[in-house]
Amino acid sequence: VGNTVLHILVLQPNKTFACHMYSLILSYDRNKEGPGSLELIPNNEGLTPFKLAGVEGNTVMFQYLMQKRKQNLWSFGPLTTVLYDITEIDSWAEDQSFLELIVSTKKREARQILDLTPVKELVSLKWNMYGRPYFCFLALFYILYMVCFTMCCVYRPLKPRTGNRTSSRDNTVYVQKMLQESYVAYEDELRLVGELITVIGAVVILVLEIPDILRVGAAKYFGQTILGGPFHIIVITYACMILVTMVMRLTSTTGEVVPMSFALVLGWCNVMYFARGFQMLGPFTIMIQKMIFGDLMRFCWLMAVVILGFASAFYIIFQTENPENLGQFYNYPMSLFTTFELFLTIIDGPANYDVDLPFMYSVVYFAFAIIATLLMLNLLIAMMGDTHWRVAHEQDELWRAQVVATTVMLERKLPRCLWPRSGICGREFGLGDRWYLRIEDRVDPNKHKMMRYTEAFKAQDRDNYDKGSEKLETNGDTLCKKELSALSLSRSTSRRSSHRGWEILRRNT
Repeated sequence: VGNTVLHILVLQPNKTFACHMYSLILSYDRNKEGPGSLELIPNNEGLTPFKLAGVEGNTVMFQYLMQKRKQNLWSFGPLTTVLYDITEIDSWAEDQSFLELIVSTKKREARQILDLTPVKELVSLKWNMYGRPYFCFLALFYILYMVCFTMCCVYRPLKPRTGNRTSSRDNTVYVQKMLQESYVAYEDELRLVGELITVIGAVVILVLEIPDILRVGAAKYFGQTILGGPFHIIVITYACMILVTMVMRLTSTTGEVVPMSFALVLGWCNVMYFARGFQMLGPFTIMIQKMIFGDLMRFCWLMAVVILGFASAFYIIFQTENPENLGQFYNYPMSLFTTFELFLTIIDGPANYDVDLPFMYSVVYFAFAIIATLLMLNLLIAMMGDTHWRVAHEQDELWRAQVVATTVMLERKLPRCLWPRSGICGREFGLGDRWYLRIEDRVDPNKHKMMRYTEAFKAQDRDNYDKGSEKLETNGDTLCKKELSALSLSRSTSRRSSHRGWEILRRNT
């Protein structure tokens, strides 16, 4: 019952009352330390009161709980060394990491905890000592891996075509070799080494990604921008395309160019995932993800309707014409592709002025240019501008959350020998087996000076009020109204001077 009440207090809107009641309930807890403590009992979702405060974004309760956990080590003048308990914060030995819970929640208030002590210092320590070097090395290794895969695709086994052309539009010169012919020369053996590296890399990607999907859940794993949701889809699809290409190569099935092309595009697009490790490029990837999965997905439905309608009209208009004179609409798939290019103004309106064009082509193309180019493209630009304005206000906050997610991911994937635990064991200071983070805090003397100024302003207001009261008591009844007006004038003057003093304080702060 006590643990349930603690969880309810974390969710209370009156945070001051919740903190006092929280302390009162813990004062009756018999097992204040150890596994039997009320603070260490999780709820049905596996969250202790401390983790629940972080997930809900209750910064007041979080700071209150951290103040209860800290230990003052020593103090010398303005310097104070404090040990913060990071037992539940550190993700090194936690199955359900506090940092991962914060970055995976959809509440913006929860991400503000990343700027509080000691979470900010712990993340900075992990990222600067281990996260950034390992992440840069992983980015370099992935780029070299993609270069290897690209070279294998460029020099894939091909041979000259021996058959006759089936039509005048057939332009095929080379065809794919059979499996027995693909690995004969020395150059083929070098390519085989690169292909083995590519396949092994695809298998490693699937082995690393699938356990996280099962642990976190597909909806949260692919739907969270901070966790890299779209990039996880890209890299898993890339690995599947590599395995499909391998099967087609082993079975000598023609058409391996389709999965190979998809794999090249997806693999190189995944390089943008590593931009999150750099403060200059990280916010831009967030902006791209928001625009693609927000504005562009909605716009594509409208674009598909317009392209489908006008492509059908263009195909019907040129269905009776000779395709040799104007071949952009010679069949229906080509009409769809040409209309798509016209929609994005990649090409101009196709026309051959040596022959007579149908009259309806001019009418339909005029309507298409007005609707597609002038109306819909400018609508898309306006939508993206609005998204850019909204995301720009929180892009730095989202980037810091991405850094935290990347740090937790690397800490889970890498062996323990490459990523030692951060902090100091409490046994060194006689504090048990808990782990602490040592932080040096400097007390700003200007802050105390500001507090003295504030007390001076308050004292000035009290003195003016007392003087006015004495004057009001000593005067007779005949001068009561006159002195009352003078008192109000003096109090208004004091209020104005006090107001000027507060303005000076605000500007200096």
